[in-house]
Amino acid sequence: MHRHPHVLNASCNLLAVSFVVIGALKLSRSNAQSYADEVAWSSAGLFLVSVVSSYWAIRNNDTNRLNNLIADASFFAGVLFLSLSVVIAATIL
Repeated sequence: MHRHPHVLNASCNLLAVSFVVIGALKLSRSNAQSYADEVAWSSAGLFLVSVVSSYWAIRNNDTNRLNNLIADASFFAGVLFLSLSVVIAATIL
């Protein structure tokens, strides 16, 4: 199954959303009041891992199933961390 292009597109978009959350917390000066920005940075890192592993899966024509597993797992963890970051930010604002 060719899921890695979809994971690549979604990871790139959610990486940008992570940066928007980090920037919004920085501009509102509420990044020092909670761990929301640290969790958002963690989600950005996970989305970056997902982008790289999805890209390598596309480049290698899906010959390495480990790349797909890493892309899927880091994408799912990134979504969870980004959701947690938004929940933390919503409770402090």
